[in-house]
Amino acid sequence: MVAAGSAVPLIAAEPGARRITILGSTGSIGRNTLDLVRRSPSLGIVALTAHQNVELLAAQAREFGAELAVVADPEAYGELVRALEGSAVRAAAGPAAIVEAACLDADLVMAAIVGAAGIQATFAALARAPTVAIANKECLVAAGALFAREAARTGSTLLPVDSEHSAIFQVLDQSRPETVARIILTASGGPFRTWSLEQMAQARPADAVAHPNWSMGAKISVDSATMMNKGLELIEAHHLFAVEAERLEVLVHPQSIVHSLVAYHDGSVLAQLGAPDMRTPISLALAWPGRMAAPVATLDLAAIGQLTFEAADTARFPALALAAAALRDGGAAPIVLNAANEVAVEAFLAGRVGFLDIARTVESALDRAAGRLCCGDLGAIDEVIELDLAARHLVHEMLTAS
Repeated sequence: MVAAGSAVPLIAAEPGARRITILGSTGSIGRNTLDLVRRSPSLGIVALTAHQNVELLAAQAREFGAELAVVADPEAYGELVRALEGSAVRAAAGPAAIVEAACLDADLVMAAIVGAAGIQATFAALARAPTVAIANKECLVAAGALFAREAARTGSTLLPVDSEHSAIFQVLDQSRPETVARIILTASGGPFRTWSLEQMAQARPADAVAHPNWSMGAKISVDSATMMNKGLELIEAHHLFAVEAERLEVLVHPQSIVHSLVAYHDGSVLAQLGAPDMRTPISLALAWPGRMAAPVATLDLAAIGQLTFEAADTARFPALALAAAALRDGGAAPIVLNAANEVAVEAFLAGRVGFLDIARTVESALDRAAGRLCCGDLGAIDEVIELDLAARHLVHEMLTAS
């Protein structure tokens, strides 16, 4: 449905601007992406999507002159239409409309929908967009092999947006993978880096989302607190860079200045450094294969004084070990890992389980799924979606029974 009127957008892209679609424009990654688009007339917006924040979605669509705005919740369609009245932005709603947005004519699709909800649309984008920037961990965690195969089939380029994978992308010699000894992902350690298990048992959602270095959404902030985010990133790195699990490591770096490192067989270790600001990796994705100016703080190493590193503690943060095991097991294990974690984090944020119960729930789900869900190789995205739903149902059953 097209609203009447043709209001002039506040942000006008120059002729020939690079056309960008953002899946998940109202989240942290989406808002930071639009901040960069706002500053660059060489970038323009095709479509924007959101889960249910209609007010912000409509404001963004009006400001950037989007062709299409989509809200995932079908019941919010009427509200979106009213919010866009008088503009030339087309409104749509529902999962199929999200996929439609992903398949519009765009030079780059920024995949920033949080969770498994973004898998289908992001996969669809690979068939149409020359470049898909991946800010959704769950796509590669649950279906990394399928994404890699589809990108190879269509010729679409997958660009990482996570700061760690963007760092690896910048310092990894992908033309000579045999020279790489190890890929080392850094982790801040989150808000509970120095907390005991006894302290973490009493942690509240407000404690878990108070990340010391990064401004992120609630779900990824809790993942940082459990260190599950780093486990998910191990699985992502395996698929993005075709590196086996044995050559992937995690190193805790509290300052979040060194974003990741690549060690080579000659003893060299190359690292990418920068202030902890997601606009740096986002800007690289938007401008690749070039670079664009980003309004981030200048890195002043003298002022920082020192950079410290420590080994990851899998006794206090078992989610990291669970993710590493799921990567080694393959098949449905990463799907179950991700689905169980999403459900458990949601339950924690709602006050239904404790912080330490998140990893315990994931571990129990993996154990139970081994006997109830198929763990063979997956051949299609529909199979991934089906297994994801089955895993979520299993975890809901577990939490209801407990």
